[in-house]
Amino acid sequence: MKIAIASGKGGTGKTTVAVNLALALEEVQLFDCDVEEPNCNLFLGFEMEPVEEVVFLVPEINPDKCTLCRGCSDFCRYNALAAIPNRILSFPSLCHGCGGCSFVCPAGAIEEKPETIGIIQKALSDSPLTFFCGTLKIGKATATPVIKSLQNHIDESRPAIIDSPPGTACPVLAVMGFADYCVLVTESTPFGFHDFCLALEAARALNVPVGVVLNRDGLGDSRVEDFCRAEGIPVLLRIPNDRTIARLYSEGIPFVKEMPEWKKQFKDMFETIKTGLYESKGVQ
Repeated sequence: MKIAIASGKGGTGKTTVAVNLALALEEVQLFDCDVEEPNCNLFLGFEMEPVEEVVFLVPEINPDKCTLCRGCSDFCRYNALAAIPNRILSFPSLCHGCGGCSFVCPAGAIEEKPETIGIIQKALSDSPLTFFCGTLKIGKATATPVIKSLQNHIDESRPAIIDSPPGTACPVLAVMGFADYCVLVTESTPFGFHDFCLALEAARALNVPVGVVLNRDGLGDSRVEDFCRAEGIPVLLRIPNDRTIARLYSEGIPFVKEMPEWKKQFKDMFETIKTGLYESKGVQ
């Protein structure tokens, strides 16, 4: 079972929920797929070892072979190639690595050149928690291939908690679409509700079942809870706007370590998700 922890915007407590849930369950896998800014290990403190370099293929055009037919630039939907009167311009940061340009080139003028864009690391630890982290190389713009490489390390026989990137862009969809269930972390503020609705729309488009965690509960108003009640979306957990939790967070300490009563609440949340999935999809 793969559970994505997502949010419509950054700063709502997504990583807090992912880390504390994984530590409460103990014998699970945790994957930090927020590859542009991975920070789960700020709270875990594991020593990490690299296990894979993520390589991306980008087009390299041979000007001696190129006939300027424009077939490649016309094919590319992401504008990674542009034709000007005397040559083809390449913009690797826009490339999605589909290889279509080299396929349609009648002159064989395009070769795909491997480029390292990220790295996958695994925790060196005797902990029952298995932790993997992906990191996009500084200056690179395409996070999705790193996320997909990270997903290849998931052991399907064990539960996996996936810390998603924030927002609703392509990297988030790559995580949501891979998950069996999506936990949306939000807060009851106007901005929180607005971005929660965007994330919910994305999850529904991918036909992924959703539950909600209300973080900093007690702030704002009841609009998120009222909406969830009207839409039949389960509120799985409420994390209060608590000074002790905030202090532990600021010190980089997962609050389940210092407040053991929360372990049961996170375990109960997991059982609720598991039961709902088993009943609706037969996922175990």
